[in-house]
Amino acid sequence: MQYLYDEAKSGLTIEDLQFPSASRGVAVGAITERNSRKPVALVTSDGGAHWQTVPFKENPISLFFLNDSIGWMVTDKGLWRTAESGRTWIKLPKVKAPVLRVYFADEKNGWAAGASGTAWETHDGAQSWKPLKPAPPQLGDPRSTTYRWIVFATPQAGLILGSNDPPRPARLPDWLEPDNVLGRRETPHLALTLQTLDGGKTWKSGSASTFGHTTRARFAPPGKGLGLVEHAESFQYPSEVFSLSWPAGDNGVVFRDKNFFVSDAWVTPGGAYYLAGITLASRLRDIVPQKVKVLTSRDLKEWKPLAVDYRAAANRVILAGSGEDLWMAANNGMILKLAP
Repeated sequence: MQYLYDEAKSGLTIEDLQFPSASRGVAVGAITERNSRKPVALVTSDGGAHWQTVPFKENPISLFFLNDSIGWMVTDKGLWRTAESGRTWIKLPKVKAPVLRVYFADEKNGWAAGASGTAWETHDGAQSWKPLKPAPPQLGDPRSTTYRWIVFATPQAGLILGSNDPPRPARLPDWLEPDNVLGRRETPHLALTLQTLDGGKTWKSGSASTFGHTTRARFAPPGKGLGLVEHAESFQYPSEVFSLSWPAGDNGVVFRDKNFFVSDAWVTPGGAYYLAGITLASRLRDIVPQKVKVLTSRDLKEWKPLAVDYRAAANRVILAGSGEDLWMAANNGMILKLAP
């Protein structure tokens, strides 16, 4: 355990975690107390031994860092940039559609993905944005189409992942109707991909009917990685992990367990694979915090558990690494580091 938010009558929700180098890291989220919500960034310059809290004006959604100084933060109201490892932030011009994630190849060229079935590109450091060309095809209602993840396996080969989900009828929060959550059947939907093989100059779209949502794709040179699919509480498996060899192909399931919900995966440059999530004592994983679990493998066949601090309980966790160093943030205000 490197950080634990332990204040009476308030809580910290961590939305994302990035470690662009072994010493510098940034976590973003919000402190909630009764009816108030205070967005914050947590910043470290000594590998997580000490953390500084930086107040913020908008609710963070995700982070992307180009190096240990320059990074971008997506919020519910726009896009921000830091050149000081998260200590100060400058607001950038707003993208025309709601954005969930960005990815930058360098300080000038980047991509954004989010709601309304659109994806964007910039070539002037996020001062202006234009839709990808060719534009993604509109499959179903654009209001139900969301792109959630951007990743490059190599400088030339990139993926934008999303889905088109049929509208759901209005309902009560899950914690008010837990029986309905467990009885709600998962239905198939369109999984959407945008892929480039020329460094983002052109993109090709694809779609397939599938169960679950692809929430992560992690790569390490030379294009070897893991993909994570999350399922509804009523599905046979809470999550499934796939090996990825891209753009060559040859993908397959390497892990699934009825009692282990994987919420993130990681691949180090040295070829170590990690899965992190929670052991399911209750299938109501979004309601009940449960014990954090981490597995590691070198061959994607044998998965070995790692010891985790006994205080670590969460609904989901996020992994972030630099080289062979690895950190993990629990959504309820804990940050841990992989012991050497």
